[in-house]
Amino acid sequence: MNAGDTAWVLASAALVMLMTPGLAFFYGGMVRSKSVLNMLMLNFIALAVVGVLWTLYGYSLAFSNDGFAGLIGNFDFVGLKSAIGHLVGAASSDGKTPWPGPDAIPALSFVMFQLMFAIITPALISGAIADRAKFWAWTLFVAVWVTVVYFPVAHWVFSFNGFTGASNVGGWIANKLGALDFAGGTAVHINAGAAGLALALVLGKRRGWPKEPMRPHNVPFVLLGASLLWFGWYGFNAGSALSAGDLASVAFTNTTVATATAVLGWLIVEQFRDGKPTTLGAASGAVAGLVAITPACGFVNPLGALAIGLIAGALCALAVGLKYRLGFDDSLDVVGVHLVGGLVGTLLIGFFGTISANSAGKDGLFYGGGFSLLGKQAIAAFSVMLYSFVLAFVIGWIINKTIGFRVDTEAEVTGIDEAEHAESAYEFGSFSGGQGPGKASTVGAGATAPALEGSK
Repeated sequence: MNAGDTAWVLASAALVMLMTPGLAFFYGGMVRSKSVLNMLMLNFIALAVVGVLWTLYGYSLAFSNDGFAGLIGNFDFVGLKSAIGHLVGAASSDGKTPWPGPDAIPALSFVMFQLMFAIITPALISGAIADRAKFWAWTLFVAVWVTVVYFPVAHWVFSFNGFTGASNVGGWIANKLGALDFAGGTAVHINAGAAGLALALVLGKRRGWPKEPMRPHNVPFVLLGASLLWFGWYGFNAGSALSAGDLASVAFTNTTVATATAVLGWLIVEQFRDGKPTTLGAASGAVAGLVAITPACGFVNPLGALAIGLIAGALCALAVGLKYRLGFDDSLDVVGVHLVGGLVGTLLIGFFGTISANSAGKDGLFYGGGFSLLGKQAIAAFSVMLYSFVLAFVIGWIINKTIGFRVDTEAEVTGIDEAEHAESAYEFGSFSGGQGPGKASTVGAGATAPALEGSK
């Protein structure tokens, strides 16, 4: 066992776990004060639900030997059997040392690292339906969606042949198509963004949108959440090297520089479009850059990462206005940031990919590789997008028609926190004329301009 690699993977798993509470603050600051607790809970419950399902069967479906035509794994690892006391790792390159080679890590460290990806993916979807979703309906959606969408898609996208001890780990995108995704841009961000669009259509528009301002109630929360996401994303991307070596350093560097240029790209668009650069725009630009560099961070050089970040920041800033033109209420711009950002990063590997960054990668168009890689990236990206959108729409529609997915009008208007959780995030009773306990307050809501709303 390689103790250094083991420590790095475990630390990376902890960093990725922190991203889900960070996302909760990022989203929570952008909603109105009367629905902030509901937003936090929609994120936090993913830790509980997905953690249980991953242990029971999720890891097995995603990372066991292929069970059917490159579409799903089997049940070899149900209940994480055979994981305790076992090692995983690539075989030695000399062809003589038996698997798992000299740099193995405990199987459970890999299991927990991949779990954190599975947790944050459905949490990302919640931003699309902020201010109007029932908590238990959402919880049911998470359980079903990760089972029929995320677990299979993770099997499609991530290739770990020989790493987990199984010889045929990975599905059709990784093994047959040969598309590249270093840390989950396809499996996580395109997947979540497409599902977010589907649910926004199922639940419909918020009451009063877009005529009434739906302004963020706490911009410092948003910047805090974005900072936690940026911090945790180093585990997300550099941790995906699964070793504390050169490749992790490449991914770490690319993550940093792409995010920096994405902030600039978003703010430049804001300056020209709106006349002011905003704090909310800077936070959103950072997340857009992190999303876009995720699939590419281990396959491009730093100059490629700079370009990807700048392009993603600018395009995502423009994309958030699509909901006004097309008429869908994606509350916190999951489509504009995660779907568009994920598509940008995945497709640009086809241009900026270079084997100088990773010998296991491929050269893109700008490095003499032609259009072959770009075509494969496009097939992978749009296949996942279509699959996730259709399944999420069907699951959401069934839940909405049976137990109901959306809160009633009174709860939405007076405060979803009080209706769904019997709590309010802020109590201003002693400052606002004796407001009674348990009443949701909207003091302070609407004090800041919504950068993510885009131009109407």
